Amino acid sequence: MSEKKQPFKSKIGGQALIEGIMMRGIDTSAMACRLPDGTIDVETWKIRNGKDAPWYVKTPFIRGCFNFANSLADGIKCTMKSAQKQITDDDEEEDPEKMSRFERWLSSKLEGEHGKEIMDTIMMVCCIAAMVVAVCIFKFVPAAISSPLKYIGAPDWTKTVTEGIIKIALLVGYMWAISHMKDIHTTFMYHGAEHKTIACYENGLDLTVENIRKQCRFHPRCGTSFIFLVVLISVCVGMFLPWSNVWLRFGLQLLLLPVEASIGYELIKLAGRYDNLFTKIISAPGLWLQRITTKEPDDRMIEVAIAALTPCLPKDGEEDKW
Repeated sequence: MSEKKQPFKSKIGGQALIEGIMMRGIDTSAMACRLPDGTIDVETWKIRNGKDAPWYVKTPFIRGCFNFANSLADGIKCTMKSAQKQITDDDEEEDPEKMSRFERWLSSKLEGEHGKEIMDTIMMVCCIAAMVVAVCIFKFVPAAISSPLKYIGAPDWTKTVTEGIIKIALLVGYMWAISHMKDIHTTFMYHGAEHKTIACYENGLDLTVENIRKQCRFHPRCGTSFIFLVVLISVCVGMFLPWSNVWLRFGLQLLLLPVEASIGYELIKLAGRYDNLFTKIISAPGLWLQRITTKEPDDRMIEVAIAALTPCLPKDGEEDKW
């Protein structure tokens, strides 16, 4: 048994994948996936650390959008890669006679020299398009529903409050609905394994299944908390936007989304670095929502989380302190 270290706040973060977990460390990232045969596949790659990173990913209130975009891109790539690792040889075999003309044409293109690159590009475009549509719906629908309140003489603040309630209801309702899907529920279990493993590391304990199982699955520095914070910030920003035209309001909300994301990013950084009354207040809504987006993992998932985190641990522990 090694000596227990003092608890601290780590900079390491992660993301749940399809039957796997991705971790991002100080200068190394890794993804570990449970393959269909039961083994754990681990991939690692180097990343640019804080000293070598460009100024725009280090400057407060500017870095938020760039870091979020980079994390989103890495997350999509790793998610697609983790999904591909679940495909077996039997899954790839398909009777050409049962395929449509388009499916046969697409299959012939994907079997070519650049097939993997084409498929990755298609998936990336589809994911980005889906997110753009989702954001537009999330921004427009609450405003469109709240705007008719003007016909009954409602003041602007009631429309803003109604819009905010609808936004929060859409977010929570969506998370709750997808959490009941089998595959998503499994991913949320891996999400819990990711949080518990980082918590074990931050508490100075050995990364064993027994130690990790005892940890809390909620973490203030989480993507779920970030999303909830951005929604709450958008509600506050909406108090200062005009209601004269719903399309104008919708356009302004889209333009201000990077600002909202930047503020949310800085608040998440504070929550990850400090533990005081203010950080507890800003973390509370996200921690509550994590009751939906994280589930208690099984031991096999914890083993995957350990495999993903281990390569990301810095040789010098001082590098992983705020």
